[in-house]
Amino acid sequence: MRKTILITGASAGLGAGMARLFAAQGCDLALCARRMPALESLKAELTAAHPGVRVEIRSLDVCDYDAVFEVFQAFKTDFGQLDRIIVNVGIGLGAEIGTGRFAVNQRTAETNFVAALAQCEAAMEIFRAQNSGHLVAMSSVSATRGFKGPAAVYAATKAGLATLAEGIRMDTLGTPIQVTTILPGFILTAINSDLKNAPFRVDLETGCRALVKTINREPASAYVPGWPWALISRVLRILPLRLAAKMS
Repeated sequence: MRKTILITGASAGLGAGMARLFAAQGCDLALCARRMPALESLKAELTAAHPGVRVEIRSLDVCDYDAVFEVFQAFKTDFGQLDRIIVNVGIGLGAEIGTGRFAVNQRTAETNFVAALAQCEAAMEIFRAQNSGHLVAMSSVSATRGFKGPAAVYAATKAGLATLAEGIRMDTLGTPIQVTTILPGFILTAINSDLKNAPFRVDLETGCRALVKTINREPASAYVPGWPWALISRVLRILPLRLAAKMS
């Protein structure tokens, strides 16, 4: 079992949900996010429920790239070793391309891809030095195909992250370092709570249980929940553009 797990974006949503489940499994946790009060509340909850579990927290804006390296290394110093790092931060803001809202799309691109790159770099520096570790990149089922309108940039960033993770996986073949790409379908969080078109959406607890179970298996990549998203992704890949546009 991976004993010490670092999770970014851990103050709410999937990050907090996974933290609760990993703590219940006896894992020590390094948790970071922008909102320190929420992290403090989560730490108090976890340590009360699981007294034998160690939880360290730090404030981190993943778009402060220097801070990403500093915080990851500080957690490494705290625990001596990090066994798994989950690159979880993501935002769902976006606007149709060419509608005068470049700043919104730029923020999504930087948070979901450039900041994820920084997290992967920082994680891999630690894992290469240890010659061990498990990197988990939280992509999305939207990485399967281009999406239209406000989701275009989001889907592109998640596709970029999935491709980046695959490249890192190639680099680490035959080593003790494992790389997993997770492609979640619709799991109820703030990022999609207002979506009218969210087929097969599951509640947060159900989704997080599926995520943790899958992450612990350490596959190269996986759609979560597996049903129906593995099948839907195959269909999306072969649909004619007009039909794919209707589904996005």
